[in-house]
Amino acid sequence: MKGIFKVRISDEVYTFTEYDDIPQEFDHLIMFMPEIPEGPHTDEEHEYIEQLNDVMKELMTRETK
Repeated sequence: MKGIFKVRISDEVYTFTEYDDIPQEFDHLIMFMPEIPEGPHTDEEHEYIEQLNDVMKELMTRETK
């Protein structure tokens, strides 16, 4: 998944453009901004968009602080 994802580790903020590059542990999630395709959307794109909240929640479980 592409987008802009920022996490804080210690006193540094790291920016990732690929979801899979985000570490398994970090202090805080700062930004979760996945790319969303422009409409009109296909059924597959709707399914992708609908899952984004769950993806963000899973990412937040990696926060250590």
